[in-house]
Amino acid sequence: MSAHPSLSGILEPLGNCLDAESARRVLALKTDPAISERVAELALQANEGTISAADQAEYESIINAMDFISILKLKARRRLNLTASA
Repeated sequence: MSAHPSLSGILEPLGNCLDAESARRVLALKTDPAISERVAELALQANEGTISAADQAEYESIINAMDFISILKLKARRRLNLTASA
């Protein structure tokens, strides 16, 4: 995962707040297909070196949000594993 390790640390308390139902709902989150399509377009532009500054900023924002959600899902998964083993 490309997220900075401190992001995981910042999200640790949030993950600890999740009950089992909330954790399951976080894990069920899916990316809208239109967003996935846009990310693919932006990635292609970035790889080709044709991305504008505005599109680069959008691309980075989306990637940062996806990193945030990925880490939160990891925390939710861990929370459910702790709940199941208790």
